[in-house]
Amino acid sequence: MSTSTERMRLHRQRRRNQLRCITVELRDQEVLELARRGFIKPEEQMCPLAIRDALYSHLDHSLAARR
Repeated sequence: MSTSTERMRLHRQRRRNQLRCITVELRDQEVLELARRGFIKPEEQMCPLAIRDALYSHLDHSLAARR
């Protein structure tokens, strides 16, 4: 499967799941705040996947409180 075919397949799958793929830039201070609030372990602050998961958790926590 070509790279472009795979990207389109993933795009369509995300749309079916009502997801959007975006790029977000975070300041170092924001990552530190995620750690201070317990969403990421201090030793994982340089790991992009850990930062992504911490941001997901923060959004889930923040948005669930408003439902």
